Amino acid sequence: MVDVNRRRLLTGGAAALAAGAAVTQCGAAQSATPAGFGHTVEPYYGEHQGGIATPAQAHALFVALDLVPEGGRGARETLAAVLKLWSADAARLTQGRPALADTEPELAHRPARLTVSVGLGPALFERIGLAHRRPPTAIDMPAFRTDRLDRRFCGGDVLLQICADDPMVVAHTARVLLKNVRAMTVQRWRQSGFRTAHGADGSGATMRNLMGQVDGTSNLRTAAEFDRFVWDDGAGQPWFAGGTILVVRRIRAEMDTWDELDRASKEFAMGRRLDTGAPLTGTRESDPPDLQAQVNGIPVIPPNSHIALARPVHEGERFLRRPYNYDDPPAAGATTDSGLIFASYQRDPARQFVPVQQRLAGADAMNPWITTVGSATFAMLPGVAEGGWLGQGLFG
Repeated sequence: MVDVNRRRLLTGGAAALAAGAAVTQCGAAQSATPAGFGHTVEPYYGEHQGGIATPAQAHALFVALDLVPEGGRGARETLAAVLKLWSADAARLTQGRPALADTEPELAHRPARLTVSVGLGPALFERIGLAHRRPPTAIDMPAFRTDRLDRRFCGGDVLLQICADDPMVVAHTARVLLKNVRAMTVQRWRQSGFRTAHGADGSGATMRNLMGQVDGTSNLRTAAEFDRFVWDDGAGQPWFAGGTILVVRRIRAEMDTWDELDRASKEFAMGRRLDTGAPLTGTRESDPPDLQAQVNGIPVIPPNSHIALARPVHEGERFLRRPYNYDDPPAAGATTDSGLIFASYQRDPARQFVPVQQRLAGADAMNPWITTVGSATFAMLPGVAEGGWLGQGLFG
């Protein structure tokens, strides 16, 4: 229904709207020269989707949706319609152009490094009759001992990830993309996150979470690292080459009890200094931790500290961390509801993410002050070539 109505709209009223928007854009281009970070664009077309290797923007929105109850070929056609709509609209919005049926086109002219990324939940492949085409690495996470999962933040058929340096851009993009598929999908959960505001810190320092710690020190940075640890090579499913697996975890920070700790106890739990982010055995954030160092027979970095257990046992346990803070309205009687939307991207979570998380769940000194309340896995689709649409290879 939405697709039919939209075609009617595009051939009628929306055509006039698009023409008006074009005139508005031309007038704006003649009257002012684009300047400032709001006009910076990220490429849309390419081998990989944006919003993964892209340097992290200041704001992010993660929305999980379920297709309307329908199975087999009907669900497959619905998914294809959603992906085609989003591909067409995202290709325009990320470049600072209004979507074709954009009723607020003025909000699209400053994209502020907007990226739109789309992923599919593991269970969706069977539902649409394409279980044989599911990437073998797209799996739901096993239960971890410390999880206290809330169904409001788990699962989903489709993920829509929107990132930009301006929250206005994120909100407008979400409105455009979601309203166009509201007859075909139901929103399952929605999480908004933020990092340091654009321009607030020009040092290039690692972001800090709301517990005051640097977050993401030992991260992937080079193209070779991304090729090895993030991007799928198509060995399991040729159509998925260039995609990746996202594991997104909502981790609540128990701030009231964390605030009761003295500074030294906080640093021992993490294994890093709060002021510089350096390991307790170093002076700079980039210094590798010396897990063998001792003073009077006592390890300088506790063996159950977060960095000791999160540190890869071997190279194969490395993955991309792209986290965002959240700070939502608290429940009655609580002071805050804040924490981390921990987004990690990897070729194979069973080999890269799960072993690390099992060690952390078993003994992490930070466990009394962090609680995982949400978890979901998505196969983030390969990039799209100009003239194509996201996920086209999945449908043959």
